[in-house]
Amino acid sequence: MEPVRFSTHDGISLEGELRMPERAPVGSAVICHAHPRRGGTKDHPILWAVRNELAQRGLAVLSFNFRGTMRSAGSHGGGRTEIHDVEAAIGSVRALAEGPTIVCGWSFGASVALREALTDDRASALALLGLPLAAADAKTPPMPAASDLRNFRRPVLLIAGEADAYCPAPALEELGLTLPSCEISVLPGTDHFLWRREREAAGIVGAFATRVLGPAGAGPAMPPP
Repeated sequence: MEPVRFSTHDGISLEGELRMPERAPVGSAVICHAHPRRGGTKDHPILWAVRNELAQRGLAVLSFNFRGTMRSAGSHGGGRTEIHDVEAAIGSVRALAEGPTIVCGWSFGASVALREALTDDRASALALLGLPLAAADAKTPPMPAASDLRNFRRPVLLIAGEADAYCPAPALEELGLTLPSCEISVLPGTDHFLWRREREAAGIVGAFATRVLGPAGAGPAMPPP
């Protein structure tokens, strides 16, 4: 594990950790953490599990702290300026590894990752865990418009625990009908934190990444027009 720093286009210096695979990387991944005002950082068991799984599958993986979190500079932007953080993280890891990039996010990080990817074709696929969908959750910006989601044709994986109060299964399934290339996995016996199911969830993310990104240099598997 290698500590790294990189900067956003608006001049914010962010801290991260880079894990390289044991062989030459076949692609890259960026991991986005949960809400910093609720204790979210890059150092959470579910994110460690995803990071390790993706590295074992040959990806260069960058985990980082959003602006205003731990030793990242700047201040919390309510999920809006954090889009610049994801943009910078993608650029940073892609400078180190050729091939496609999967962007993964949990909770607040899933919301930011989705909104960033709508305008960034470098995100070849998305894996979103516990994406906040409950109407009562006002800690993240609103979901993108349905028209924007229908036009997003890159592969998306949606994961949630069956007892996730922030990402209820019915709302997740409804979202899945909007996204043209979407897979959904609801894990029984756990909640928003995916307690005791971290490795299982990470394995689902890893299998998805291997399947949709394809062999080195091949790019993502895209749905038919």
